[in-house]
Amino acid sequence: MEGSWWSTGVVSHILVALFGMGSWVSVNSLWVELPVVVNVLPEGWNLPAYLSVLIAFGNLGPVAVTVIHHFAPGRLNEQLVIHIIQVLAIVASAFLAIFWSKVVSVAGSNHSLPYLLLTFVLAFVCCTSNVTFLPFMFRFPPEYIRTFFVGQGFSALFPCVVALGQGVGKLECLNSTSGNGTQEPHYLKENFPAENFFWFLFVMLVFSGLSFLALTFRMPTQPAAEDAKNEASASVQEEVEERHPLQNGGAVASDDQVEVEKSKPTETFWTARNIYLLVLLGISNALTNGVLPSVQSFSCLPYGTMTFHLSVVLGNIANPLACFIAMFVLCRSTLILGGLSAVGGVFAAYLLALAALSPCPPLLGNTAGIFLVVFSWIVFTGMFSYLKVDIGSLLHEGGHTALLWCGVSIQAGSLIGALSMFPLVSIYHVFQRSHDCMDDCPV
Repeated sequence: MEGSWWSTGVVSHILVALFGMGSWVSVNSLWVELPVVVNVLPEGWNLPAYLSVLIAFGNLGPVAVTVIHHFAPGRLNEQLVIHIIQVLAIVASAFLAIFWSKVVSVAGSNHSLPYLLLTFVLAFVCCTSNVTFLPFMFRFPPEYIRTFFVGQGFSALFPCVVALGQGVGKLECLNSTSGNGTQEPHYLKENFPAENFFWFLFVMLVFSGLSFLALTFRMPTQPAAEDAKNEASASVQEEVEERHPLQNGGAVASDDQVEVEKSKPTETFWTARNIYLLVLLGISNALTNGVLPSVQSFSCLPYGTMTFHLSVVLGNIANPLACFIAMFVLCRSTLILGGLSAVGGVFAAYLLALAALSPCPPLLGNTAGIFLVVFSWIVFTGMFSYLKVDIGSLLHEGGHTALLWCGVSIQAGSLIGALSMFPLVSIYHVFQRSHDCMDDCPV
């Protein structure tokens, strides 16, 4: 089969993208389907708070993996762990499609216990993927780490597109039956039920699992004697990679080579540059995965449901698009990376200001206001998505340990961002939502 289409680099890139898609597709799917399930489950609109807490507890997985790497370096079989968590996610998604609406009486009150337990399992898998999937990608040449992040972008885009096709959040403003001249929201029935959506999640996870299985069969078992030859050609491979980023610029590392890399001392990794990159990565993920998603509805809904949908869809398109651009344009300057994060931070600050001023943000009822909020979400998401891929590619050069800490930084930043916003949004209600079909800002 050597030389056939199956052994080409394009196939490897497709498999890596599908593998990366499975990393966070479960949690992203749970979030976009919330408007449907809250109308059925007894927790109602308290369900997002439950979901945030369960995702936080899902970080027990990354903590366990990091502790094992620290106290027993080289002992953890990442490939086996990935197989286990992927099977766990597939089984949990199938059970979710079947049992999501089941209610159990606990202490005299009804709770959606099956949904909550399966949500925890899926959150545990997603959180653990950051510290297992990324280190596994060390086996592949640097260009594949960018393809992996493209796949992660698809993990947000695909569920969002399906949810829009489902008709999530669609409403009509009808005249009130009381005859006082006001309007009331009338929420339209979805085009297909939640269980169909969860079966779609099941299919995506199956594709991701099969793609990883195919990747493991494509990895050669290279003898250690070839290491010197590979190192001698490293500079040539890097040059080829920059000219042809979609081609496999280097050989896939064998298990023996990975184990040798794991056993190397890690002191040299903790340079000022790498620490700076990890901090930048943590801050960017705190904003993109925790802070801004918590207030997206507050920043967009005052301008209308169409503005909200455009921001979600176009922002999720900007994510994989920025990752794709990073495959061809890779920035190595820490100064420029800091500048890009500052520009993204300006748009993040604008969106936070809009959320804080909800339900009466500036330029309300003006086309310019709608354009600015949608444009800000696109640039904010695209800028930090590019930053994540760029930093991940640079850390790939630091070896297996660097990619492990890359995953830890992503997960820690996301957790801190989510936990910092939870009390502001759900407990102290700092942000006020607009009411559908009502004028919350009379002149």
